Amino acid sequence: MFQNEMDLHTHTLASGHAYSTMSELIHAAQEKNLKVLGITEHAEGVPGTCCYLYFANQRIIPRTYENLRLLFGAEINILDYDGTLSMDEKLMSGLDLRLAGIHKFCYTEGTKKQNTDALINAMKSGWVDAITHPDDGDCPVDYDRLTDAAKAYDVLLEVNNNSLFMDGLRKDTVKNNLEMLKLCKAKGVKVLLSSDAHHYSQVGGIAKCLDVIEKAGFPEELIVNRDAYAFLTYLDEKHAQPKRKNIYPKPVEREIEA
Repeated sequence: MFQNEMDLHTHTLASGHAYSTMSELIHAAQEKNLKVLGITEHAEGVPGTCCYLYFANQRIIPRTYENLRLLFGAEINILDYDGTLSMDEKLMSGLDLRLAGIHKFCYTEGTKKQNTDALINAMKSGWVDAITHPDDGDCPVDYDRLTDAAKAYDVLLEVNNNSLFMDGLRKDTVKNNLEMLKLCKAKGVKVLLSSDAHHYSQVGGIAKCLDVIEKAGFPEELIVNRDAYAFLTYLDEKHAQPKRKNIYPKPVEREIEA
């Protein structure tokens, strides 16, 4: 049975559309016997989320609670086909964990090539540890190119439990994840299984991820969740590598569709 040691993609009330406090997420992670919890609020560009000062002040928060290691980071928005990230370098350099993904509130969905370019260019920057939910059929991606880039730039690709659990949130997520995992398996690309929790009850929840992993016959050795110590070592090494300059504009929030 797969032993999950980490949940690196979670949100608190600060993200604006989540429903639990930091303390509630921490308690839930301890109850699930997780070794590492990542709290990764949405960066500016998603309506209602926290401002730059929230991320700048994260240094005051303890990084351990009893036997639980905490990583404070952000889910940064990819703004355009050039892979521009919605956070300036000073803020990103102070984060423990840098996730990045496409969100319709501050990104205009393009062709498969354009969307793939956006993700790959973000990876090239050196700032990104993992790409979140690259599974949405409404924003199609070339998974062959994406997995090649993930291997080349040492970036994790996420299998997102909420995408698989919440029917209709994103399009064709099972099919897209299976295609991505087949290519990751063939190329030796590592993946991250995440809850994308927006309520404490979801912390550590990766049942749907495990279902699609099993369908894909995906090897456990390519899943970073199984070894928290190895992941933390990887993260330290990655953050020490040089970065490309990020030309950060203030993101423009799009209207929420009714």
